[in-house]
Amino acid sequence: MSPANAAMQDGTDTEQTSGNWSWWPSWRPTSMSLLKSAEAKILACLQNNVWSRFVTLPNQNRIWTLKVTNKSARKHKDQAAQTPLVMVHGFGGGVGLWIRNLDALSCSRTVYAFDLLGFGRSSRPSFPSDASLAEEQFITSIEQWRQSLGLERMILLGHSLGGYLATSYTIQYPERVSHLILVDAWGFPERPQPQLQGSGGQGSEVKRVSPPRWVKALASVFSFFNPLAVIRAAGPWGPGLVNRFRPDFKRKFEDLFDDDTMTQYIYHCNAQDPSGEVGFKAMSESLGWAKRPMVQRVLLLPPSMPVSMLYGALSWVDSSTGNTVTQIRGKSPTSVTLIEDASHHVYADQPEEFNRVVESICNNVD
Repeated sequence: MSPANAAMQDGTDTEQTSGNWSWWPSWRPTSMSLLKSAEAKILACLQNNVWSRFVTLPNQNRIWTLKVTNKSARKHKDQAAQTPLVMVHGFGGGVGLWIRNLDALSCSRTVYAFDLLGFGRSSRPSFPSDASLAEEQFITSIEQWRQSLGLERMILLGHSLGGYLATSYTIQYPERVSHLILVDAWGFPERPQPQLQGSGGQGSEVKRVSPPRWVKALASVFSFFNPLAVIRAAGPWGPGLVNRFRPDFKRKFEDLFDDDTMTQYIYHCNAQDPSGEVGFKAMSESLGWAKRPMVQRVLLLPPSMPVSMLYGALSWVDSSTGNTVTQIRGKSPTSVTLIEDASHHVYADQPEEFNRVVESICNNVD
């Protein structure tokens, strides 16, 4: 049995429970089984072959994993020779959000997508409150996942938080990454320092307007809670909250689903125990800046490591960070691509263009 087959356990394994209090599920209408059902409905749209399994790590934590390959048997041998693409979702996401991309990107090579530790259907262990230790726990789980599957090298793609973690992973294990693709990556820029009026010079470079006092007050209050605590605290009103505050998720996938499938999926991903959320909070400053900005560490990437940075032209993530990274890396291969009419979820807003750009990058690898 190959390492990959040995590591990928049957997806019908006993589901993990989502809480310790017997009354909690009746108040909060979610469970791992409901998440599994919502995800199954999404993945039913895929045309290519999909293997979905739990990958068990040495510490018995489990990473929920998809492996997508081209249906054509003739091409299967060719695919095996190509460097696989590994896709890492962002904060609060899961493998289901790649539904517009998995078929297209798996035509010429194997594609893996997994739920980060603490998110989606993966195990939800406790995370330390120290930023570097929380980050290390994520990175260790990714490396153990890779080892369990026996992947020698990969093209590593990360969105948002996934981009931050993919960069950290590549710094530690550069020999395992052929190309790093960062999609609207979170946590790169340093937090701008407040500028005094009339300071001139450098002050003029900081374009971001200081948030109103009430926003700062709210941020201060919410800093005591996990980012998505309100969804869980809302109990039976939680699914409605997701629909109300994130109607864009329904719109992005409305040609695939004419109901609340995607917002239900988002709800069930985030109404479980807040494990990865705790890890993210440990790595974050208030208002979402990273405590350990990745821009301070990109020089630790090998000079020969190709890095492609993709941004949505309408995103809240500042694409000028890509230019900063390019300058820092000097002659190292770094490219920045702006995708028009796309917001933060580039892969869902403009899937055809996103898939075209990513496939072109992959084809340059092999």
